[in-house]
Amino acid sequence: MVNNILKVTVSTLALSLAFSSSAVLAQELPSREEMWKMILQQQQQIKKLEAIVGITNVKVTENQEKIEATGEILDQVASSEGSGSQSATSIGGYAELHYNGGKADQIDLHRYVIFLSHEFSDRIRFYSELEVEHNIAGEGKVGEVEVEQAFVEFDLTENHMASLGVQLIPVGLLNETHEPPTFYGVERNNVEKNIIPATWWEAGIKLSGNLNEAFSYDLMIHSGLDTTGQGYKIRNGRKKVGKAPWKNAAFTARASWHAIPGVQVGATFQYQDDITQSSSVNENASATLFEVHTDIKHALSKNGIFGLRALYAQWNVNADSAELIGRNIQRGWYVEPSYRIALDNNHAVGFFIRYSSWDNEAGDNIDSAFNQTSIGINYWPDPHVVLKMDYQIDNFANSDSEDNRINLGIGLQF
Repeated sequence: MVNNILKVTVSTLALSLAFSSSAVLAQELPSREEMWKMILQQQQQIKKLEAIVGITNVKVTENQEKIEATGEILDQVASSEGSGSQSATSIGGYAELHYNGGKADQIDLHRYVIFLSHEFSDRIRFYSELEVEHNIAGEGKVGEVEVEQAFVEFDLTENHMASLGVQLIPVGLLNETHEPPTFYGVERNNVEKNIIPATWWEAGIKLSGNLNEAFSYDLMIHSGLDTTGQGYKIRNGRKKVGKAPWKNAAFTARASWHAIPGVQVGATFQYQDDITQSSSVNENASATLFEVHTDIKHALSKNGIFGLRALYAQWNVNADSAELIGRNIQRGWYVEPSYRIALDNNHAVGFFIRYSSWDNEAGDNIDSAFNQTSIGINYWPDPHVVLKMDYQIDNFANSDSEDNRINLGIGLQF
């Protein structure tokens, strides 16, 4: 290529010289000194052109090498994506910021959560969830850093799978699905919080699957509660798989029915032979949990959906202990009708009212129930972003604990 350019350049200069010479001859022939100066000038111009062409050739060669290297990298990326090592890893998460009025009168970044998953093959997957609560964690701080999920899932057959690791217990409506855009109200409902108690995770092995198009199941053996020194209060018995005892594991079974589109009914049973994890037979406290729920979504118009959530949960604890008085039965229930209006493809607004009642000391004759009515609105500017407002009206047996207030929140998931 360079030789061709030089030949064309030299030929052009020669022709120019010939034409120039003819013109000069037509007028007056130059002297030998003038001719020699002209030749030297033309040689210098040729050398400059050779240098420019040489540099260009080097640049072209360098660019060709870079293009080839880039092509090799792209081939490697394409090859790795095809094998599943890159594209099989995904990230997501959610966050929610709350303002609670009334006696609390505070604002709080309640949760910031990151999901990370990886698909090793068509049959083996990994899921994890890392959560920061209340924005700041550490010794003497109000927040916590928690690994809420970290488990491997294996497909056994087309309709059945097994999972091993830290997992959410299959119970209730919120325990497994609690991203802010998926439920009404700024705070999670108090029945599932204080009775179930959501959010509740343990380490164990779970079998899940579909029996047919109408029924699905979950069976899980996992680390259990430890209410030692907690007065048998269920929520305080969670160890969150931080040096959790395995001496008295628990067993959970759930069945779900979803034969009708928009209708889901589920029931959960759990048994633990000792929620105090005691080594003494005389101090054992066996416990059973029974929970049933329904979640209904029914289209009443082109843009309107009526929703109804209802749940009942009860613990029965059997122990010979004075501390158990009243707490041998802990139960709660709520009902939540709602109506959601789709404003367009992305925007929606929803209204709800929820009546809740829960009592962690329901086994005696003393009135210790908490009753609460919440009325509110959710606005979704995007299906994955929600703005919330509700007003709660308390009717507690202990009136000093009542805190009628407005709550505001923003939440998102991605």
